[in-house]
Amino acid sequence: METALEQVLTNSYKAGMIAYMATHQEDFKEAIQLAISDKQPYSWRAAWLLWSCMEENDQRIQRYIKNIISTISTKNDDHQRELFKILHQMELSEEYEGILFNVCLNVWKKINKKPSVRFNAFKIIVKIAQKHPDLSRELVFITQNQYMISLSPTVKKSISKMIKEFI
Repeated sequence: METALEQVLTNSYKAGMIAYMATHQEDFKEAIQLAISDKQPYSWRAAWLLWSCMEENDQRIQRYIKNIISTISTKNDDHQRELFKILHQMELSEEYEGILFNVCLNVWKKINKKPSVRFNAFKIIVKIAQKHPDLSRELVFITQNQYMISLSPTVKKSISKMIKEFI
């Protein structure tokens, strides 16, 4: 039997989902647990909803960072993209930055993945590299043509802009 949150995730538009979360804060933990689970069609929708209604560095999510990072590799592209968006809004310890950097690098290098998931992984790579300038060499390497060829001109331009601001 579906929970109230699961019903909202499959039967409401975005505004309705956000309104539900605003009035049912007690379901935020369930949304996080769904987001890191493999209970489709709810899981990726829960991640999408969380990103839409969370605060920057949301303390309700902080204790789940390790679980989010450890499950990303098992998710499909759309689900990964939403989890990356959540993590991009969070402040991470150096330990988790290193783990997430490697996860994002692996996703970025897979040129057959959806450009949107690769782009969100790249944004996290840049965010982490800004805190650790010794990683700037990685950025030069991973923006070579072999990794950029499958991206649209708009995404390539955004990436070039991020690199210019960083280097």
